[in-house]
Amino acid sequence: MLKIGDFSKLSRISIRMLRHYDEIRLLTPQTIDTSTGYRYYSEEQLADAGRIVALKDMGFGLSAIGKILAHYDDPQALAEFLQIKQSEVQEEAEEVSRRLLLLDTAIERLRKDETAMNYNVTIKALPERYVASVRQVIPTYDREGILWELLMKETADRNMQIADPCYGMAVFHDVGYKESDVDVEIQMSVVGAYEDTEHVFFKKVPSIEFASAIIKGDYQGLTEVHRGVAQWVRDNAYEFNGAMFCIYHVSPAQTQNPQEWVTEVCYPVKKK
Repeated sequence: MLKIGDFSKLSRISIRMLRHYDEIRLLTPQTIDTSTGYRYYSEEQLADAGRIVALKDMGFGLSAIGKILAHYDDPQALAEFLQIKQSEVQEEAEEVSRRLLLLDTAIERLRKDETAMNYNVTIKALPERYVASVRQVIPTYDREGILWELLMKETADRNMQIADPCYGMAVFHDVGYKESDVDVEIQMSVVGAYEDTEHVFFKKVPSIEFASAIIKGDYQGLTEVHRGVAQWVRDNAYEFNGAMFCIYHVSPAQTQNPQEWVTEVCYPVKKK
């Protein structure tokens, strides 16, 4: 039998944590001396301690570790636990990579002294066009890719002819900004006539006049774009006239490097 201090050294688990594991019934001593209260562990329990340490290193919480240890002799069940955690860690790694890339671009922008970005606002008109459209309520704005995947999947066998120029855009139909459950429509201009699919609808879109500003790089500058357009609309006697939309000249689907993105932010307007 091993005293708690010796077991702590051999298992690489602090005495404080061993006492906590005992309290939550994760790793209980083999025996406790009723007269002194001393905890004693068996040498065989070092294997359980090693499993706990290994699972913590993989990122599992204590409650999950308890469930896993109950199935440790079942290889299939153990593999399922590990595969689920692997997927979670992969998602976390991708999110960290995305944040690092955004930080890199922000730092690069600061080095180039682009902290005060000025956006030129111009008036343009989109002609009437025939588009493939998908409109749904999606969880958040950054999940727009859901709609593009639907469009590509359901039209893969249609041999669609893309219009030239090709206007690939997203229209944001909610009246104001929303944290979740956002009403977004994507459109791609095409040539020809096609039958609707389950989620993709083909339709004519009328011409529209809009004020636009082009943002190069990631979307952190959108607030400045909105401010610039609002001032331009005020100073030029226009008023907003419909749902804002974005035209993707170089999109995240084409490159994962935010420095290469080119987005035209568009606001339908009319003269007062």
